[in-house]
Amino acid sequence: MNVTIDKNSGYCFGVEFAIQMAEDEMEHSEELYCLGDIVHNSMEVQRLYNKGLRIIDREQLKELRDCKVLIRAHGEPPETYKLALENNIELIDASCPVVLKLQNRVKHAYDTGKPDKGQIVLYGQVGHAEVIGLAGQTGDEAIIVTTEADLDKIDFTRPVTLFSQTTKSTKGFYHIKELIEERIRQANADSAQPAFSANDSICRQVSNREPQLARFSTEHDVIVFVSGKKSSNGKALYSVCKQHNPNSYFVENEEELQEEWFQQASSVGICGATSTPMWLMEQVAAHISSISAVEA
Repeated sequence: MNVTIDKNSGYCFGVEFAIQMAEDEMEHSEELYCLGDIVHNSMEVQRLYNKGLRIIDREQLKELRDCKVLIRAHGEPPETYKLALENNIELIDASCPVVLKLQNRVKHAYDTGKPDKGQIVLYGQVGHAEVIGLAGQTGDEAIIVTTEADLDKIDFTRPVTLFSQTTKSTKGFYHIKELIEERIRQANADSAQPAFSANDSICRQVSNREPQLARFSTEHDVIVFVSGKKSSNGKALYSVCKQHNPNSYFVENEEELQEEWFQQASSVGICGATSTPMWLMEQVAAHISSISAVEA
């Protein structure tokens, strides 16, 4: 049985940068705090914990003084930087440049849209770290939509500016865009339509993986997608695999593999999310190869 790891899978630039910053910092200190999971992958979080990285939440951050805290790739709202200044906390800022640019765009759109009672709409997951940071640019006034039902939160008689969480599905974003356009037309059938601006702010390192994964999935009998269950990006990319190859399976690590998946397979493709480390995909691939060797 041939086992192949997708060369396009694994960390995106932002995650790789954040982990490198954490490891570099821990070379000079025994312990480093990180605000939230540095990456949505429990195996990698555990590896870094063993090196001294300690995960904290926002409530714990309020109690810290005179220490160093890593800001992960997802970015943070302005309140985090204000609190760090008040508590003499040195921030190791590993915010992804793509996310930082988007935060600036959201803030600019919010500020310029205020006089016309404009609304900032974020297509993303409520409670997701990146979305918290983006909403923070609007004083948490942004309307977050994940499903069609969430569109009821929007006033379609007022201007709307739409952005997307960088790791969401491109297809999902444009579907939401079309629904908003239709709702605006319906709400203003007898009057002038308010301004609507849709900004495709999905990271191209993420969106380009969708067509790549679609091709990869058709090239193998079985696909094993490796990702943390918390990963929004992982869920989106796995759905691409499943759509193009029904013999696609989602696992967090090699312990979740089932031998019957591979009984009729001559080729197996291993792939993962932008938060999946290469070492973990290699570990999964090695386990599948060992299963094949036993069967032979």
